Parts: sequence; structure tokens; C-alpha cells
Amino acid sequence: MKNIQFKLLKQAGFSLAEAVAALTISAMVLVTVLAVYSRAEKSVTAVTARLAQNRLPLEILQRIAEDLDAITSNSSDTKITIENKFDSGFTTARLTILQTIYDGKNKKETLEKIVWQTGYDYDSDADGLVLYRSYSGIGLEEKLLDKKKDDWERELFVPICNGITFFKVQVPDEKKPLDKWTYARVPPAVVVTISFAEPMKMLDGSFDVPENEKTKRTISIDRTRKINFVFVKKEYEEESKNESK
Repeated sequence: MKNIQFKLLKQAGFSLAEAVAALTISAMVLVTVLAVYSRAEKSVTAVTARLAQNRLPLEILQRIAEDLDAITSNSSDTKITIENKFDSGFTTARLTILQTIYDGKNKKETLEKIVWQTGYDYDSDADGLVLYRSYSGIGLEEKLLDKKKDDWERELFVPICNGITFFKVQVPDEKKPLDKWTYARVPPAVVVTISFAEPMKMLDGSFDVPENEKTKRTISIDRTRKINFVFVKKEYEEESKNESK
């Protein structure tokens, strides 16, 4: 009877070789699963970072467009000033939107003044620019910030974000975009270009980024202007007919 029980116990157990083989296979499966999970996590992180990188420039351009759009419905005198320069090798710009009115004594006063500008980030280890926005004038915009002003004419530059490697504001022109605008009249449109991409050092010591890494938006100023329509030539219609045949 004891011999029979011993044989049954012996048949029900696993040998050392079988146990080692099972552990080895389990370890291989676990390593494979972890490797797949790690690659998937890296891919998700890269995609998320890419989406966030693309979203931030669009949000900045949208905010600038909102400031420029606000002047189209205002009947006060408006002046837009644009300046571009290099700061520590980086392309920087300054966009000033100034609205003035006349008081009862026919004296000109600043109704609103909005400034968008970039400056080199000396406080960060990484080379780049900081984007600032300031608001001043008679009207109150930021309630908490305006309480700290000594008077309404004081400009307070608020940092919007850092890490910018390219920021340019231009006025479109038939021959070449204008990097400077100081005229009394308002420009027909403004082109704002921004980028957070890794900068490339040029031969002259300045920094630039690839064109495909730049986010650009053309913002119309005078939406009531006349638009010249250009009709497409018939040869394009004939080509499309031939392709359909």
C-alpha cells in the first residue's frame, strides 16, 4: 500500500527540469510583455508631447489674433507698430497695439495699449526666448494685476511662456514681407510666426529653425477692405476633363 501511494505522489509532482523550463518561459513572456508596454508608453508620450507642442503655438497665435481683432470694431484711433531684431542670436519681435481717444478737452489719451514681445531667457539654462504680454490703458483688463499698479499708465509685462526659439511678426507685401511697420495707418494684415523647435546655428552666428517646424498665421486687420478676385483659367478645367476621361 505504501509503495502505491509513493508512486502516485511521484507521478503527480514536477521534475526540477520542468520547473526550470516553466520559469524560463514565464520570464521570457514577461520580458516580452514589458518591452511591448515600454515601447507603447514611449510612443504615447512622444505623441502627447508632439500634440502639446503643436497646441501651444496655436493657442498663442489665437490670443494675438484676438487682440488684433478687437481693434476692428473700435472707432477710436488705432496704431500698430512692428519691430524685429536679434537677441543673443535668436529672432525676436515686438508687436504694439495702441488705441487712443480724445477727452472733453480734446487731449489725446491712451485707451488701450497691448504689447507682445519676446526677450532672451537669461534665467534658464536652455537657450531660448520668453514671450511677454503687457496691457495698459484706461480700461481695466486683469483685475488682480491692475490693483498693484501705481497708475493706469504703468506697463506690467506678464510672461506667457518660455522655450521659444523663433518669433517674428511681419506685414505681408507684394515684393517682400516687411519686418518693420511704423506708419500711422493700420496694416492690412499681420503674419506671426513662432516655433519651439530645436534651433540650428547659422554661419553668421544667429539661430534659425526649419520651415516645417514653424507655425505661421496670417491675421487680417481690415476685414472690410475690397478683395480682388482672380478667376481660374479655362485650361485647368480642360485638364480636369481630360483626366476624368
